[in-house]
Amino acid sequence: MKEKIQSELHAVLDELSEMKFSTREEIRNSRALTKQAFKGETPISRSKVRVTDKHIPGQEEGQNIRIRIYEPVMPVKTISPGLYWIHGGGYLSGTPEMNDDLCERFVLEAGCVVISIAYRLAPEHPFPAGVEDCYTGLKWVSDHAGELGLDPERIGVAGHSAGGGLTAAVCLMARDRGGPKIAFQMPLCPMLDYRNITTSSQEITDTRVWNYYSNQAAWEAYLAGQTEDVSVYASPASAEDFTGLPAAYTMVGGADPFRDETIEYISRLSQAGVHAEFHLYPGCFHGFEGIAPQAEVSQRAVRGYIDALKRNL
Repeated sequence: MKEKIQSELHAVLDELSEMKFSTREEIRNSRALTKQAFKGETPISRSKVRVTDKHIPGQEEGQNIRIRIYEPVMPVKTISPGLYWIHGGGYLSGTPEMNDDLCERFVLEAGCVVISIAYRLAPEHPFPAGVEDCYTGLKWVSDHAGELGLDPERIGVAGHSAGGGLTAAVCLMARDRGGPKIAFQMPLCPMLDYRNITTSSQEITDTRVWNYYSNQAAWEAYLAGQTEDVSVYASPASAEDFTGLPAAYTMVGGADPFRDETIEYISRLSQAGVHAEFHLYPGCFHGFEGIAPQAEVSQRAVRGYIDALKRNL
């Protein structure tokens, strides 16, 4: 694996622990490890960004969904673009808090109000629980744009890894269900294809990073073992029609299992007439910019998607 990785990431790779997702106990342990691995940089001073947790009604009776709102402390004179953020974690782990630093940067550097959702996780809550939570949350944000200080015409959806897969799925849902309107999508190194059959998904087997085995186990948990007639809202790579979707930006590392499915996604968007931008970072494993935030390539990647938000929202 090491020969495929950029030299500035070698030290970080050596420090990573093995990932295991075979049992529910290992999945619970992975949730703590994911939170630790994606600790990022020190969050920006809360004197600049106000962070508020709120509970909104879920789709199911009696269900509440937690959202985390990031907004500038200093009042702005005009309504702001909104970014609906979906955290990663293989559909198995993660919380909005693990992306606090990144969401605060979106507020200060891209001028967005960010709403991050705490969706239900597998295996306790397999598909469609997570994606339905994400769609319900997006609809609530759109319906309450005024009170959130958002321009309803400039709401984007973005996420990392499984959050990228959910981003693509929510865009399909919004198109097929007649709304809400999404101005821009940014599925970063997205987890899109349950089949695990691409060259990149099979060539990455190092268990210290997201790899063929962890990918297979995560999909099995998310789909509760289903392997036939899998919904496009679970596995967006299975969709046949990509017309009418929002303009997109995405990126992925060259040593990421999701490299090939990301390339395929952006290619099919382009073929469907959707404006799409793509960046490949050679020698970078999955989640490199969160795991090794001080590396030059990581800073360049994050700068790239912050700039993409500024251009598109």
